[in-house]
Amino acid sequence: MLRSNPHLIEINARLWLKTLRKKYSQPDMTISSIPEEEWLELRHLGFDIVWMMGVWDPSPESARIAREDAGLLAKINKISPELAGEAVGPSPYAVHSYKLNPELGLEWELKALKEKLNSMGMKLLLDFVSNHTAKDNPFVRECPDCFITGSEEDFKAHPDWFFADEMNGKKVFVAYGRDPNFPAWTDSAQFNYFNPLTREKRLQLLMELAEVCDGVRCDMVMLTLNDIHESTWGWLLNKKGFKKPDEEFWEHAIRTVQEKHPEFIFLAEVYWGLEWQVQLMGFDYTYDKVTYDRLRFMGADEVKGHLRAEKLYQKRSVRFIDNHDEIPSIEAFGRDKAFAAAVIISTIKGLRFYNDPQLEGLRHKVPLQLNAIWERSADLAVRKFYEKLLKIVDHPAFHGGEWNLLEVRQCGPQDQSNKNILAWSWAQRRTIKIVVVNYSGTPSCGTVNISIKSAGDSTAVFEELSDRFFSFKADDLSEGLRLREMLPYAAHIFDVEF
Repeated sequence: MLRSNPHLIEINARLWLKTLRKKYSQPDMTISSIPEEEWLELRHLGFDIVWMMGVWDPSPESARIAREDAGLLAKINKISPELAGEAVGPSPYAVHSYKLNPELGLEWELKALKEKLNSMGMKLLLDFVSNHTAKDNPFVRECPDCFITGSEEDFKAHPDWFFADEMNGKKVFVAYGRDPNFPAWTDSAQFNYFNPLTREKRLQLLMELAEVCDGVRCDMVMLTLNDIHESTWGWLLNKKGFKKPDEEFWEHAIRTVQEKHPEFIFLAEVYWGLEWQVQLMGFDYTYDKVTYDRLRFMGADEVKGHLRAEKLYQKRSVRFIDNHDEIPSIEAFGRDKAFAAAVIISTIKGLRFYNDPQLEGLRHKVPLQLNAIWERSADLAVRKFYEKLLKIVDHPAFHGGEWNLLEVRQCGPQDQSNKNILAWSWAQRRTIKIVVVNYSGTPSCGTVNISIKSAGDSTAVFEELSDRFFSFKADDLSEGLRLREMLPYAAHIFDVEF
């Protein structure tokens, strides 16, 4: 049974396994022979879910396209000059088949990995690329009607939206997978979710995946929703006689899979304000890009506003400041702000999401097509920070406790800096954890609206991030917890026992 507010780590399967082979001098290591100590370390840090990103059989055509992309090669060279053209491989999101990538091991090893992680109290999450597949996936030719196709005129009008393929002696123009706000993914083919056969085949695949993993991270879910699918492709689908279905694919699919596998996890990558709608369809967790954007580009007041959303929405939100699509937080935010943001996403309700390179302090965004490792070393200060933070928030109070957003009052009539301070508490039995963060670049003062009994003239309260006791005078506790001066981006996690 997954605990509330679980912790997930995203691991790039191809690169991680290459790193471990080098570390242990075992060039033949596969996913089932990864030394147990590697998994035990993740468990020790409090991770409940391991998302092994990019385990599926990748597309040769995707690799060819990637190697011809000069911009991609330049990005890879920027990471390290030792990475050359042969370091470029296929995108993990152009799936050739949902069989284990032979580079990672044999087919049976996925289920063996799931069983090993389960025995350690962890779940295995894998990718389900919902909107598209590799353009050279054999299924494109087996079921062309399961994909969006156009006429030669459509192809001529939008040559960047379609590719031509020869099927049964005639030319077929298949749409690339596409987010309408961006250029098409030219190594992919776009599924037709208005075709009942497509839905049947996709559900069948999900049922198969539920036998080898504990859940799926579903890529770009919003593109498969009926209204979005129609606004993007309806002009073409309607001409071919396909109509918008009455039911969303996901409502039926999630219900069907979970009837047989009640604890199977559905996690959606979803944006555009559609998160709540997708949660109502049955998704257990949805990406929370709003918190990310407010932490990165806005301030404490905007973050607090989002945290006032409906409690069930909060519980099902995926909180992150790092993932493979974003610039590493240590670079995007700056170190002090990144650490403060990490404390925030680690201590609010929801699924707390971490990216493996985030724990090392890696400053380069790694292209998904990179298929080689380079010499690098972890930023030890970043590693030490995350090890401490993760151990602190592994405490049961942050999972089974009651969460409350706390108001922070002014220190004085002329001092408005309390607006920079975020605060909340987790209460469980005789323990209260109080989290206070000055989410600003200026010193700030505020009184947190929480009652702590004073023991005489002063009271010592233990602060877990710094491993020291804070001494508060009686008058600093008389009307709450007064913090007279918090340094820029300072964060405190106070442990109070009653």
